Amino acid sequence: MALSARAVDSPAEDGAFTGALRYLARQPILDAYGRVHAYELLFRSGPENIFPTEDGDLATSTMLDNSILFGLEKLARGLPAFVNCTSAIITQEQVRVLPPDLTVLEILESVQPSPEFIRACMRLKSLGFRIALDDFVWHSSLQPLVSLADYIKVDFLKSPAEERRQLLGRLPSASTLVAEKVQTRVDYEIARAEGFSLFQGFYFCAPAMVRAAKIPANKIFHLELLHLLQQDPIDLHKLSELVKRDAGLTYRLLRLVNSPACAIRQEVRSIETALMIVGDDLFRRIASLAIASELNSGQSSEILRMAFIRARFCELAAPLCKLAPDEQYLIGLFSMLPAMLKVPMPEVLLALPLRHSVQDALLGHAGRDRGPLEWVEAEQGGDWQRCHTIAEAFSATADDLLSCYSKAVVWADESLPALEPPHGNRP
Repeated sequence: MALSARAVDSPAEDGAFTGALRYLARQPILDAYGRVHAYELLFRSGPENIFPTEDGDLATSTMLDNSILFGLEKLARGLPAFVNCTSAIITQEQVRVLPPDLTVLEILESVQPSPEFIRACMRLKSLGFRIALDDFVWHSSLQPLVSLADYIKVDFLKSPAEERRQLLGRLPSASTLVAEKVQTRVDYEIARAEGFSLFQGFYFCAPAMVRAAKIPANKIFHLELLHLLQQDPIDLHKLSELVKRDAGLTYRLLRLVNSPACAIRQEVRSIETALMIVGDDLFRRIASLAIASELNSGQSSEILRMAFIRARFCELAAPLCKLAPDEQYLIGLFSMLPAMLKVPMPEVLLALPLRHSVQDALLGHAGRDRGPLEWVEAEQGGDWQRCHTIAEAFSATADDLLSCYSKAVVWADESLPALEPPHGNRP
């Protein structure tokens, strides 16, 4: 799908990936310590959740055009970007328009490794591109590709344990093994024990939880603050005194207030000044983000990033869906609290009384209030058909919702650095 000249200009103007880009998912690939090693960028021109392998021209225009126009560095935060590649994209070497040092060419399992294809891969490798084999299943004809591969990705859902054991025994140690579709903490532990060093899936959003789990005592204070923020009007004096009791929270809050995400022209050095300058509504949002950062201590930073994206998307999409932005912001942010606290959502809601409509949305009950959260969950999972269905239910266009999502991604990426503790250490 070709992009118009107007679409070329829009990212520079508003910092978002807007225009003719219809469907984009950015899925993290994490290392064993929960750090993001790379992102897989999934581009589609329509709601079908497939890569259009039979139409090389469509695949090329969707992936290459959007990668060039919006920039892999921005889309992947300067980390390696895995991009799906058809045979035509590789053999015609159209990927040479992408930055080699940032691009991992993910070769689809349907590609037939002809001599011409292998030669093209070798030339691209010599230019600095890295090669990944997607959904890899062993076949002798793939040996030339295996010898070139920097990453080999194995579908953890489709491959039985014995099949994986045999496969890993055949693969060279020089290739980095990536376990795909790792959905639970148990899957992650098994994959790590088997020798995988990178992991893709949403296991980190759903840590292993037990029914009797309780919220850690050192987190209760932060949940009490979140509860206080929901009161209207806010008791500013009480809130200020409570925030100042936590040095790490005070640091993060002031950093966030002074960051580009807040766009305040004067430097703010105290909690009281922040409250007076930004006002109740904005302070609620900023403080909620800082508190969420504290609640996420010890967890993968990608959990917090997803929480920020969800919060901002739900807020931006609310008017399109005729819903309250403030309430939607909370729904998006709080949807990741179970992953941060490692406790089920009902336990979180007991400690954080919210309006019934918010509780129902967070508990997964179908309803209009859950619409934006359901859309962004589907978008992050690459389920574009579901995104399309939800957009139609709200009489919203895919372009409008994707614009909200892309702006939320940029906003989250700009906000998170302000929440990092000094010298890279956690407070």
